[in-house]
Amino acid sequence: MAVAASHRGGLREDLTCAICCDLFREPVMLPCMHHFCKSCISRYWRGLQGAASCPHCRQEFSSKQFHTNYLVTAMVEKVRASCSDSYIRNIEKQLKESLENHLLKKEELFNIIHRDKQKMDTIKSVGAELQARVQGEFRALQQFLQEEEACVLEQMRWEQREVMDQLQCHLEASREAVKELEQNIRVLQQATEASENTALTELPQIRPCVQVCAAPELDMKAFSAKYTVPLQYITWRKMFKSLKPGPAPLTFDVDTAHPSLHISRDRTVAVESAGGLLPYKPGPQRFLQCVNVLAAEGFRSGRHYWEVGVGAKPKWDLGVASELVDRHARVKLSPESGYWTLRLRRGGEYSAGTQPWTRLPVGSAPQRVGVFLDCDERRVSFYDADSMSLLHCFADGPRGKVYPFFSPCIVDDSQRPQPMHILHHPGVSLVV
Repeated sequence: MAVAASHRGGLREDLTCAICCDLFREPVMLPCMHHFCKSCISRYWRGLQGAASCPHCRQEFSSKQFHTNYLVTAMVEKVRASCSDSYIRNIEKQLKESLENHLLKKEELFNIIHRDKQKMDTIKSVGAELQARVQGEFRALQQFLQEEEACVLEQMRWEQREVMDQLQCHLEASREAVKELEQNIRVLQQATEASENTALTELPQIRPCVQVCAAPELDMKAFSAKYTVPLQYITWRKMFKSLKPGPAPLTFDVDTAHPSLHISRDRTVAVESAGGLLPYKPGPQRFLQCVNVLAAEGFRSGRHYWEVGVGAKPKWDLGVASELVDRHARVKLSPESGYWTLRLRRGGEYSAGTQPWTRLPVGSAPQRVGVFLDCDERRVSFYDADSMSLLHCFADGPRGKVYPFFSPCIVDDSQRPQPMHILHHPGVSLVV
């Protein structure tokens, strides 16, 4: 600021008339290149007895001629304006606003840092809980499964470390931005203090503010869902790839089946009847409006897993339903209505049963769908049973008793009805 004030003082001196000792008014230039106010040099020459001369260098001229210098005129007007009270007040206002803006950005960055730290603490906490869960699952397995346990734990730590690294980079970028802002704030504060003694004509030079990108989004549900799964069953499937296991020996409850559904004798296959409605025994537990059926087995606690063969069926719904659902009414399948489901429509559109529907990015069409129900943690998860890849997870699952739910759906007349199977595999316990 001292340099700026010195520069301003020197410029004012250069633009000062040597006759009236004030800023030029209608500055004109003599042949000797010196400048004076037009009225001052005219008045000076009228008082001379001899030839016209320059008051500054005494050079004489053959005639009293001068030229208007529009560049100097513009410079004088600029200096005169910069010395006005309104100009100074405007500069001080801009200085104050700039300082307040930097202080606000600093506060925002501190809030970002605080949120980043909270996210990192959450990642650490969730990671610790998941690690304990994974270790607990693997301790129940035999000694030869220890290598698989180490592999899963390493994957989890890598994912956690990757997210932590992203947050650490964002945290460091935020801190660097705070340093830049603090440097600018010091410059602006110094300028504010200097403005109390010297009139400001321009803002101080400050560094451009560092832009901090938005913090990486963290899908804690997706991160958790990958490790709150039937790990023992997944590992068992990896060991026995030649088998086609399904741990839960469920059966269809024929007393709940819609009259258009034909249930096989062993109660593991449901298919739409080609002859229309079948004879049925009326009852409050039977679905009458929608082509649905429940399993005979219900669950209130514990963790349970079962698999459903859907093959190449063009549409279906499956999942779990509360025992309290109205089976005589047509309702939209959603948790609000007591259903936690996955569905297929239009030959390739997979959706989670929410309102509105949540479209799911499914790579290859699963031929078998696994359903994992954790009653204690209120979690319902769906898997491609061949690859055990997660399709969707309801983190806010049902309370109370629920039943496995199935809807083979009605197909067009041009299509042949295809069955829905409850898959059974001997020797596999119901509870996982």
